[in-house]
Amino acid sequence: MAQTILITGASTGIGKVTAKHFQAQGWNVVATMRNPAAGEELAALDNVLVTALDVTDSASITAAVEATLEKFGAIDVLLNNAGYGAYGPLEAFDMDGIKRQFDTNVIGLLEVTKAVLPHMRSAGTGTIINISSIGGQMTFPLGTLYHGTKFAVEGLSESLHFELDAAGIKVKLVQPGMIATDFGGRSFDFRNDESLTEYQPVVQRLFAAWGSEEMTARASKPEVVAEVIWNAATDGTNTLRYRAGADAVELLDNRKALDDETFIGGLKAQLGLV
Repeated sequence: MAQTILITGASTGIGKVTAKHFQAQGWNVVATMRNPAAGEELAALDNVLVTALDVTDSASITAAVEATLEKFGAIDVLLNNAGYGAYGPLEAFDMDGIKRQFDTNVIGLLEVTKAVLPHMRSAGTGTIINISSIGGQMTFPLGTLYHGTKFAVEGLSESLHFELDAAGIKVKLVQPGMIATDFGGRSFDFRNDESLTEYQPVVQRLFAAWGSEEMTARASKPEVVAEVIWNAATDGTNTLRYRAGADAVELLDNRKALDDETFIGGLKAQLGLV
């Protein structure tokens, strides 16, 4: 019997590519997104259900889980992929923007997970894969909100890894590095206030670094992440963390090996902030 994966944020990027990858391997795929009209390509594939799910809307979460169970009878893997990045000086964000970032990347992830857990616990098996980031173990300037959410995802996932083991449920983290998706477009919320003059040199230098040929060349294709997600879902191990992309391996190895002053000082030098 084919296994079933439920994916949040599957309209584009990593979510969409992962949906195609699992479908090609013979899995049932539930590709969820805020606007199902964006999933026309996925809906045309065999054994794919495209349905609405907004991680900030409790009713849509419940409806998507119920639709999955009605269609395929099981949820073997949950991929919490929906999210976006809020960047900019903290002072440039109002509280609505701050809350939206955490509601989407953290609270929404927890609510989707909570909705799926009773089914997995009843079955005595299941795998939950949370998309984190290299930004869940290291930071860049102007990423207070985004990194705050990803550090939270790392912590809650590690704790759930312990907590759910007794119920036969695996919890895993995938940590992409720079990925060639629309993260810098639709999934990017940048805010600035030019009257906050102290921050403008940091804003300018960070954007120059992100737009450089060197940085672009280091970006991995979303297919790289999809393959890592596939491995996490199917390798049968209790491994918690999986890195995705050569830059993720390099940066996280350096972060682990170096003390705070050395690592942060190196990043400042690369960004021209010293």
